[in-house]
Amino acid sequence: MSSLKRKSLLLMLMLIVLLLIGTTLSLAAEKIIWKSSGHGPATDPSQIYHDLLCEAITLASGGRLEVQAFVGGSIVPATQELNGVSEGVLDMCYTCPMYNLDKWPAAGLISSRPGGLPGEALRTWFNYGGGAELMNKMTEGYNVLTFPGALSPLPEEVFLHSKKEIKTAADLKGLKMRCAGDAGEVLNRMGASVVFLPGGELYEAMQRGTIDAFEYSTLASNWDMHFNEIAQYVILSPSRAPSDPQCFFVNQKSWEKLPDDLKRLVQDEVDKWTQAQHEFLVYQSILALDKFKEYGCTVYKLPYEVEEALSAEAKKYYAEKAEKEDQIYRDILESMTKYWEAYSNK
Repeated sequence: MSSLKRKSLLLMLMLIVLLLIGTTLSLAAEKIIWKSSGHGPATDPSQIYHDLLCEAITLASGGRLEVQAFVGGSIVPATQELNGVSEGVLDMCYTCPMYNLDKWPAAGLISSRPGGLPGEALRTWFNYGGGAELMNKMTEGYNVLTFPGALSPLPEEVFLHSKKEIKTAADLKGLKMRCAGDAGEVLNRMGASVVFLPGGELYEAMQRGTIDAFEYSTLASNWDMHFNEIAQYVILSPSRAPSDPQCFFVNQKSWEKLPDDLKRLVQDEVDKWTQAQHEFLVYQSILALDKFKEYGCTVYKLPYEVEEALSAEAKKYYAEKAEKEDQIYRDILESMTKYWEAYSNK
């Protein structure tokens, strides 16, 4: 090989190496790292699906967007995930809107609302009936946003896990119980003694006698949380929470920095995994019903008298609240009411 050819070949190899180095540096520079937190302990299916979603985004993006998953309470206090997102401590979170009633009273209309929309209706309202847009209007002034597909309605919640049997509305009076959102306010009005605790604290609170009953989530979730070990009675009714919605939120500034293809990827993956979680828990809740019974828990449906009393109190509560709250509260309430009328008459 001539000297000229050798020099040409060497030059070509050097150019290839420089090109590879430049490509590697470019990819490294483009890599984005997000921190995301769920709201539950590691055994909560919602936390599990949050973690799976984070892994799926990282994989689908080829590592361009690495979403690091954190368990509830590990970065910000459990149930305070939206504060962490707004402040930029987190880039994304998966949490219950009702944990933020201190900021947005209207969040209680969307999340585990007595007399609210059941699962399928809630998701379609959120995705196509203007729900996501109303949620973003509700959170204006905070550095957070959501989008269609981000809400997983989940099946109806267990009415209560309880040490005491509930047969009449009078049995609720003085009952020490954990309840979140508007349902807690309604049950307080019915005479219950309601406190709020994060899900990860319920097992110990029942053991210590701090509470004698609690609501938390679906049959499937609650079986995985080993709640069969701490409450004899599993009381079923959709009256308190016909769905148990959780929602993904992103930091607005972090979102705006994403290139359009990664925005689309995140939305598509979130949409897929929120629906997958809903379907999984519908199925697993059927299986969990038998597991609670086989363990020895007393599983029964809440008497109609109690459902009617709760429904009547909830209607009074929302009528009074709508008169006092701001316009976004009334807008969301009206939107959901009209959607339910159309949905139930289809």
